[in-house]
Amino acid sequence: MTLKEIKRVEVMKLVESKQITGEQAAGMLGLSLRQTRRIIQKYRSGGATALMHGNRGKPSPHRLDEEKVDRIQDLLREHYGDYNTQHLVEILAERHDLHISASSLTRIRRATGYPTPRHKKRRKYYARRERKAIRGEMLQADGSIHAWLEGRGRRLALIAYIDDATSQVYATFREEEDAVGYLQVLQEICLTEGIPQCIYMDKRLASREQKPWMGKSQFERIMEELGIQLILAQSPQAKGRVERLFDTLQDRLVKALREAGAADLSSANTVLRTFLTHFNQHFMVTAGQTGSAFVPWHKTSEADALFTFHYTRLVKNDNTISFDNHILQLPSPTNRCSFAKAKVSLHQHLDGRLTVHYHHSQIACFEQMPGVPIKINKFTPAQDYSNKDRLPANPHKEQKKPKQIPHSSPGLDHPWKRSYGYHLNGTLIHKNSSH
Repeated sequence: MTLKEIKRVEVMKLVESKQITGEQAAGMLGLSLRQTRRIIQKYRSGGATALMHGNRGKPSPHRLDEEKVDRIQDLLREHYGDYNTQHLVEILAERHDLHISASSLTRIRRATGYPTPRHKKRRKYYARRERKAIRGEMLQADGSIHAWLEGRGRRLALIAYIDDATSQVYATFREEEDAVGYLQVLQEICLTEGIPQCIYMDKRLASREQKPWMGKSQFERIMEELGIQLILAQSPQAKGRVERLFDTLQDRLVKALREAGAADLSSANTVLRTFLTHFNQHFMVTAGQTGSAFVPWHKTSEADALFTFHYTRLVKNDNTISFDNHILQLPSPTNRCSFAKAKVSLHQHLDGRLTVHYHHSQIACFEQMPGVPIKINKFTPAQDYSNKDRLPANPHKEQKKPKQIPHSSPGLDHPWKRSYGYHLNGTLIHKNSSH
């Protein structure tokens, strides 16, 4: 008997012993008085078993025919053991006029010992991860390309970091989601808060500008130099805090940009700075532990050198290097004759400058054209650095004149000057006959 039926039996016993009335029994069972009286009559006529459901123990009228089940089992053993369930449902209906649901066929296959050969991939088990206990222990990073300006300007990419312990947000707008934007925000965090312990970000973002076979990406190299542990997420759900942040910002921040009339990148970043001040005050939470895991930044002078993209170039014979299809002329060295055939390191800074280094010493600097957005592997020089006149690396050194090689012409009696058909001594070998 079920618990519901046992409860009814106990109430009926109270009624029979005249401890409660029929109305009280109806209230205890949650039924009408008329229905309660029917139950009392059934109990008096048949006892406790009369209160059980009448279909209990009887076969279902909707059960499959035994002959039909036996025929399907025979077909499974003989012909269709390796067919998947849905395919087999269609085959049985078309070829054998056996109509059966996929769920019923699954039960028959399991009972027969021929389960479906196609198995659904078992979903991985994910457990909820608690917040980090102290601020600066981990930052989550991601970017969102969205119509932030609602048609008043081009689509922008919002690059954001969020502290896992306090939900404090650091962000900036960029024309596209790239490593430059992530480093710009991270540099601001390091200079104002300190260096975080680790960063949790998307796998594709850390190595977007580099192929897998090329080793570490520029972003991974910078994280290693800063001593930041880089955790690469395998799915968006793994860094759900920053993903949910964008759901909120795509609602609230869009309204703030609309009210301010922002229509370009510069005005959008101006509105963003004011918005984040109020947003953090409203949504920040208190960390589980006091203190900060941010490592204080004591290398202010080295920040510009650390947050750079590095490239290697081989100096040509005319003391030039190439970058982004631009020829850059190196200045004349003071401690050597030339940089020709030397390997130099080219550093692209976050302000657009290009500096050339040889043996840890800067030997040249090229400025980026003002107003041009900084992009990795891209450079627009502020002036022509190609030096088309190709000045020598050391102008004070006397240049060697090219060696003049004398050229002698053959004489008139040289065999090359003679017509075909003459001996070397000048006599005619063959004379054409007249016609």
